[in-house]
Amino acid sequence: MAKPALNKKEFEALSQFRYQLRRFLRFSEEVTRQHGITPLQYLLLLHIKGFPGRDWATVGELAERLQAQHHGVVALISRCEIRGWVTREQGKTDRREVEVHLTAKGERMVAQMAQLHRDELLSLEGGFLLPRLQELQQD
Repeated sequence: MAKPALNKKEFEALSQFRYQLRRFLRFSEEVTRQHGITPLQYLLLLHIKGFPGRDWATVGELAERLQAQHHGVVALISRCEIRGWVTREQGKTDRREVEVHLTAKGERMVAQMAQLHRDELLSLEGGFLLPRLQELQQD
């Protein structure tokens, strides 16, 4: 069965959502660079700190969270390690895995960046809305 074509309101909702998302991402790009970290480095630190249930993540888990190739994440981790933000440790349960941990310097950087990002999201409260596309299909 063919899906019905999108109506004007659905296009508007998708456009507005992408606009809001791009504005937030642009903010992130600018604020991170102003503080001497790239957006991708910040995301790596954030995903380590924000990993559910623990304060570290494996390279594979970080690749999934970043939606990136394993070898690219390894290179990103290496750049963050040079900056003193992360360390690598051999997996405790599976010695083939590599655990990535934040250093004290990494903790300070991610806390500073996350505070700025949270403040920006709070300033957008009410304006950053997920479209309710199913409701729009009925119009």
